[in-house]
Amino acid sequence: MTALDEAWSAVGGEPGLPPRVSTVVREGALQARLPVRELARACVGACALAAAELGARRAGLAGVPAVRLDDGAVATAFVSERHLLVGGRAPVSFAPLSRFWRTADGWVRTHANYPHHQARLLSALGLPRDDPGAVAAALAERRALDVEEAVYAAGGLAVALRTPARWAAHAQAAEVARRPLVEHGRHREGPRDAARARTLPPLTAAGPAPAAGVRVLDLTRVLAGPVATRTLALLGADVLRLDPPGLPELPDQHTDTGFGKRSATLDLAAGRDTLEDLLAAADVVVTGYRPGALDRFGLSAPALAERYPALITAQLSAWGAHGPWRGRRGFDSLVQAATGIAAAEGSPERPGALPAQALDHGTGYLLAAAVLRALSDRQEDGSGRWMRLALARTAHWLTTGVRHGPAGDLAYASPGPWLAERDSALGRLRYARPPVSFDGGPRDWTRPPGPPGADRARWN
Repeated sequence: MTALDEAWSAVGGEPGLPPRVSTVVREGALQARLPVRELARACVGACALAAAELGARRAGLAGVPAVRLDDGAVATAFVSERHLLVGGRAPVSFAPLSRFWRTADGWVRTHANYPHHQARLLSALGLPRDDPGAVAAALAERRALDVEEAVYAAGGLAVALRTPARWAAHAQAAEVARRPLVEHGRHREGPRDAARARTLPPLTAAGPAPAAGVRVLDLTRVLAGPVATRTLALLGADVLRLDPPGLPELPDQHTDTGFGKRSATLDLAAGRDTLEDLLAAADVVVTGYRPGALDRFGLSAPALAERYPALITAQLSAWGAHGPWRGRRGFDSLVQAATGIAAAEGSPERPGALPAQALDHGTGYLLAAAVLRALSDRQEDGSGRWMRLALARTAHWLTTGVRHGPAGDLAYASPGPWLAERDSALGRLRYARPPVSFDGGPRDWTRPPGPPGADRARWN
């Protein structure tokens, strides 16, 4: 079974469709010790196939349009944040305190891109200001696991570097490994499901907007969730991203993942009536906070299913919804450090990294694929669905399931063919084109990103 077969099966696809996918193989794309190119290709391929299938169903076609993957487009999109230029300015991907640090017995990876995470890291280390030299000195005197526990206890983010063997022996690794790549199921069977489901109008063709008319409420943060909803916007969905007024997304990350979307701010507690109005008219809700963080707002999958049984709910987290780390915050770089990926790409003595935040991007395209498949199935029976994905589970697939494919006849020499430019309210943008491609499908987003919070919290 190929990686594409596995990804397609994981999102509930029928086995006869992957042969509709062809690939332009390029040597050097996402080159790494681990099979990153193959994982990326499979996740994007599953997403494109799910989009083509949904469009064919809505258009009443007997066959699904052909999907064409190009390793160049996929590789460029998987580092979209690095290719972004805003008015000629390149964004800063990581803050100075987000990096690997030597400890008394190894290495620890910290994440301090957000100001509140930086403050909590410094508090845990007993440091008054963000001085990298002082941080290095403080960490050099401590054991990596002690740093991990102390920083997490303070609400910050730090993970000890582990080898693949050490991670495999961890209780969280065992919990992740026993779960499927994509957990999913149906909310409830019954006649009222169909009655509550919004009817999507038929399409005259399978593309370029198979998700036209679909309303997606985007409650995610950098990076996997926003990649998923950016992809749904590409396919025609009305995507409304909500952020809390006092905790904005980092501006450049918001720009990179904001193509095709609208952006609003909403206090979920004070604006509960507005939130319920949005939910009542939504087709899909995507959440990207740690498990349980949004439960007090009635946004757990069971609570949503009880109120809106035809809703499709997608939940994304770093470590998964089960196990001792289920409540921990996390990002791609931290998952790479914990799961043995950083040690495998480098060594325990000098950690490395994947050529892209492939856990984020790959999981994002898998999530979009799962949502599209759920929409296809809801067209048939009117029932809502739920799904859960985790960066750590995608990491497990990369390290134990995906295999290297054959070398390509073509080279990935430059990202230029897969970059584009356009004007926006934020300035002139250079950005990576979408890698999702099928016959008749969209070539680009219909609108550029706008300023965060510039739109009203309501559906079009």
